[in-house]
Amino acid sequence: MADATIGFLGLGIMGRPMALNLRQAGYGLVVYNRTPARIEPLLEAGAEAAASPHEVVTRSDVVVTMLSDSGAVESVYWGEDGVLAGVRPGQLLIDMSSIDARVARAIAAAAAAAGCDALDAPVSGGDVGARDATLSIMVGGSDAAFERARPIFEQLGKTIIRVGGPGTGQIAKACNQIIVALTIEAVSEALVLGSRGGVDPATLMKVFQGGLAANRVMDVRGRNLLEHDFAPGFMVDLHHKDLGIALAAARELGVFLPATAQVDQMLQELRQSGQGRSDHSALLTVIENGSNHRIGEPDAA
Repeated sequence: MADATIGFLGLGIMGRPMALNLRQAGYGLVVYNRTPARIEPLLEAGAEAAASPHEVVTRSDVVVTMLSDSGAVESVYWGEDGVLAGVRPGQLLIDMSSIDARVARAIAAAAAAAGCDALDAPVSGGDVGARDATLSIMVGGSDAAFERARPIFEQLGKTIIRVGGPGTGQIAKACNQIIVALTIEAVSEALVLGSRGGVDPATLMKVFQGGLAANRVMDVRGRNLLEHDFAPGFMVDLHHKDLGIALAAARELGVFLPATAQVDQMLQELRQSGQGRSDHSALLTVIENGSNHRIGEPDAA
């Protein structure tokens, strides 16, 4: 039985299964979410509810946040009834959201001033990885804090790597999101071209998976693409936000990201057409619409 009590803030598509995995591993769990209904599965599993982020902190040894964006993280940490208002020396703060590295570094500085450790530990693997505890976790912060958090991370993921000091976990996540977005877009282009040329998309996918073109995106999102099932595992809105973080970092660091900028605009097109809450595999429809062809269907005469 794990002996630490974990406070968990943010119980969305990713956060809820992650929190459930920690509870099932035996950790005491105190939870808070702005939408109370999302807490119910955790309460059924034996977690306790808190009325505010501040209360979560006062009742926990370790605080984990899994929130939507930098603004939400800043609000939860620096709000009047937020995390930093209740923190005490010796606590460990772990933010697993995908946010701007500058916010992560600010959290680390504020935590250090309060006598605490902080880690930025964004994840990759989507809703499937969150549910199956197979996430890739990229961690920024001190080595000592990382080792302290390792038993917690081991209940959430399989690939757990400290990549550097504060903020570097977020830089690594931005790089990861570039690869994922561009891979979805590339697979979409290939499927539309192949389908338009008379090749069955499912057969084409099998061909890809047997050669150098094989990739994790097709393992996790191949069915979504083939069936046009865009129920959100990872929403377009969130991936667009992540590419915005990558492009902002690139501007700051003087890095040239032309393909990232183009896919960022494709995601924006989806958002403008009302598909912001669709799964990011809906990028396929941008290529289909531009080609006037839906994969697996004959073209109109």
